[in-house]
Amino acid sequence: MRELLPALQRWYASGTEFGLATVVAVTRSAPRAPGAAMAVGPGDEVLGSVSGGCVEGAVFELAKEVVRTGRARLETFGYSDDDAFAVGLTCGGEISLLVRPVSAALDPAFGAVAASVAEQRPVALATVLDAPEGPATVVGAVLAVWPERVAGSLGTAGLDAAVTADARGELAQGMTAQRHYGPHGERRMDQVSVFLQSFAPPPRLLVFGAIDFAAAVADLGAFLGYRVTVCDARPVFATARRFPPQVEVVVDWPHRYLAATEVDRSTAICVLTHDPKFDVPVLEVALRTPATYIGVMGGRRTHEDRLRRLREAGVDEAALARLRAPIGLDLGARTPEEVAVSIAAEIVSTRWGGTGAALSTTTGAVHGPVPRTEAPSNARS
Repeated sequence: MRELLPALQRWYASGTEFGLATVVAVTRSAPRAPGAAMAVGPGDEVLGSVSGGCVEGAVFELAKEVVRTGRARLETFGYSDDDAFAVGLTCGGEISLLVRPVSAALDPAFGAVAASVAEQRPVALATVLDAPEGPATVVGAVLAVWPERVAGSLGTAGLDAAVTADARGELAQGMTAQRHYGPHGERRMDQVSVFLQSFAPPPRLLVFGAIDFAAAVADLGAFLGYRVTVCDARPVFATARRFPPQVEVVVDWPHRYLAATEVDRSTAICVLTHDPKFDVPVLEVALRTPATYIGVMGGRRTHEDRLRRLREAGVDEAALARLRAPIGLDLGARTPEEVAVSIAAEIVSTRWGGTGAALSTTTGAVHGPVPRTEAPSNARS
């Protein structure tokens, strides 16, 4: 939803009611992950996508309907062999969507949630997907959860308390998931289904070595939604004019900068210096972090020497096995831009559990199951 925010904030601030459709569940081969969003606003303007074009027409009508009625709807779309021309997914998967009306009257916390997401401050949104008929809890009810406060209600104090605790747990790990409760938040009951969507700050891409390849890697990383930092100890190379404007450029020794930088499981680290006086110290630090990806540039002979130096520094074999070296997938890349594509492809593959193989050589679902960790909170949805 991040990309939709500027327009959604304008609509909301102007008092315009709009329809917001959010993917809340997928099965088998589905083109968009949970959290992907599509909005229909004034003048039938459409923003975003929930299926890459398969069911957008039907969702457009649903969004207009919920605005007219003021009532949210949960809908599921799949592929029907009996009627191949029916509205559905051509890829054979299934997606469930919550389509709800949004306005200041219906969702007073939306403005604050949107501001937090835009400012990269963590917030989670809990939305009721299914509930028993009655006045207490209704489909589309929203509870916004920040680390230090909440806004809104899902219907009962017990449910709000249970969901708040779970939402903060999901938010701390950048996760998005469905949870099930009793009407008053009872565990081990499933009358009420709630979609917990985390909006954690974007994942970080740390690039060490301000060489020509770094600019291409940084540019592509920013395009993929990462917060990118390029660091090099040499001020003649680490200059802002050599990199895209959205990239942070730091002049410091790589190992010193990394040791002072927060790294989590969503962080990707690319070491492009291929100089042992930079590589070995920064890799010693990197391999002590929980970073999901640590890639190192250099040929195989260079990497063997690098491994020897790291072993001499006391790095064990389990840690060394985490290194992706030579960095990137085998695309036959030559130019900095092509090499950046191969590196980005390996990062994406590592993040989502892909094989890196050509899809034409694989079998089964094209879009594999979305890992529970990190799924939509950091995606460009």
